Amino acid sequence: MKKIISVLLALSLVLTLFAACSNKQGKTDNSDGKIKIITTIFPPYDFTKNIVSDKADVKMLLPLGSESHSFEPGTQDILSIQSCDIFICIGGESEKWVEKVLDSVDSKKVKVISLLDIVDPKEEEIVEGMEEEKEDEEGGAVIEYDEHVWTSPVNAAKITQAICDAVCEKDSANAEAYKQNAASYIEKLNSLDKAFRDMVSSSKRDRIVVADRFPFRYLCDEYGLKYSAAFAGCSASTDPSANTVKYLINKVNDEKIPVIFYIEFSQQTVANTVLQSTKAKALELHSCHNVSKEDFDNGVGYIELMNRNLEALREALN
Repeated sequence: MKKIISVLLALSLVLTLFAACSNKQGKTDNSDGKIKIITTIFPPYDFTKNIVSDKADVKMLLPLGSESHSFEPGTQDILSIQSCDIFICIGGESEKWVEKVLDSVDSKKVKVISLLDIVDPKEEEIVEGMEEEKEDEEGGAVIEYDEHVWTSPVNAAKITQAICDAVCEKDSANAEAYKQNAASYIEKLNSLDKAFRDMVSSSKRDRIVVADRFPFRYLCDEYGLKYSAAFAGCSASTDPSANTVKYLINKVNDEKIPVIFYIEFSQQTVANTVLQSTKAKALELHSCHNVSKEDFDNGVGYIELMNRNLEALREALN
């Protein structure tokens, strides 16, 4: 964080000069006339692309295949935010750098959308067996909201509608096209929601085990699933205690759970340890916060990733 703050301070003069060189509307050279939209992570990027198609320029700051919790913006990233029309962020603890960047942004020009402001956020919780979070330097527990709001298709539909509203406001000339695209995409999200509800209602189990971080609070709460996991969703811990591993092993064995999950881009350390003492198999459960370059190039989006999750959960719950 100190590194980010120092970079931002050093860039303050650059940003001032940059803003001065913009045209009267605060825009940088944008010869194609399209509005510019910047997102920090993949889900709002994908939602936005489904809304605007090729009628707006959409950029994601997080590099493909990388972990969002360790992302730090570079100089060009900051300048991109300064010059965009709409900036979409999570709004949580993992993006504290956003607050400093927005101090240098013309709020009359840049529309800021925070995902945590669109839905009802939930505090991260420590369930039985999960590794406890460490206390902060002041000696108090750090209270954080679970940021992974998009893992519920219901929330994804709300976020999509909020993005559509903002885009229509910024680019009224293409508003009808945006509204039609958003309605079509929300219909797909509603179908996805129904598929999850049908799958869960016909399953014989109602608990999943995630031998990894747990960014699926909104997904599980939406469909009434119980869960056991090694770490909270935004946990900085990667090395669980013996008690946590033992708890997960016992839970799998006692309830004869057939599948344990790990998340995308994980080294699967905890999952591999649990596998050695159980008869379960390991499958990926994707939080959709980012995608690999291969998936991106193949056009894999939120709905495709969530359909993979649907099938993985179907196997785990039966």
